[in-house]
Amino acid sequence: MSAVGVDGAGPLVVAVANRKGGTGKTTTVVNLAAEWGRRGLRTLVVDLDTQAHAAIGLGCQTSGRSGPSCHGMFRDSRFRLADAVRETPTTNVWLAPADPDFEEPADGIDPQTLARQIQGLLRSAEFDRVLVDTPPTLDPLLVNAMSAAQGVLVPFVPHHLAAVGVRQLARLFYRVVTRHNRGLKLLGLVPVMVDRRVNMHRRVLEDMRRQFGSSRVFRGIRSNIRLAEAFEAGKPVLAFAPRSPGAMDYHMLAEEIEVFWA
Repeated sequence: MSAVGVDGAGPLVVAVANRKGGTGKTTTVVNLAAEWGRRGLRTLVVDLDTQAHAAIGLGCQTSGRSGPSCHGMFRDSRFRLADAVRETPTTNVWLAPADPDFEEPADGIDPQTLARQIQGLLRSAEFDRVLVDTPPTLDPLLVNAMSAAQGVLVPFVPHHLAAVGVRQLARLFYRVVTRHNRGLKLLGLVPVMVDRRVNMHRRVLEDMRRQFGSSRVFRGIRSNIRLAEAFEAGKPVLAFAPRSPGAMDYHMLAEEIEVFWA
């Protein structure tokens, strides 16, 4: 994977992805979106993961079952992503929610569907950032997310299998770059639930730096119960516990991304 360049003019579209589940993808999407929103950046979250958890974390009471969902674009070529976009209680953050009942059409999915929809949306709407929450499985929705993005952000939990999921995603990354999106870059790897007092965590982080380069491994998100409590309360941690380590860490993650993309 190649690190993202520094030509950050215009909106930034980021896919948050890992081939393993339970790596904090949705927590990262929700809290990074809230931090960008706090900075005045109009941010759209597109939830391609049919678990539909982004709506919960952003405090939305509705889902794709009760109105248009972002998955509608994969069923109907006439569907407009803009029709699924709705406001959230989080300042400057909008959501195109997931449909928990979505099933892949029998005739398959065009890898460029989301890319076309986002390009059309950005031409007609004032979004500064788009975050795409992705399913952990290797399916056309993950390929769509990476085909539409300018950068990929990879959360991972620092245990002994962490590198396996990242390497699996790296193989998909190169396939997407080769076939669908030559401009796709790696924003960085984000360790989550980190406790640097734990020897295994330190070893895994050092191993990831050796494999992927120290500049590509961000400082990460410390283990902090406030993050889970905030999600349960239906709020980003910035609104639930603004002085917590979790809120501070997502603030710093946004800083690191902006430096890379400035």
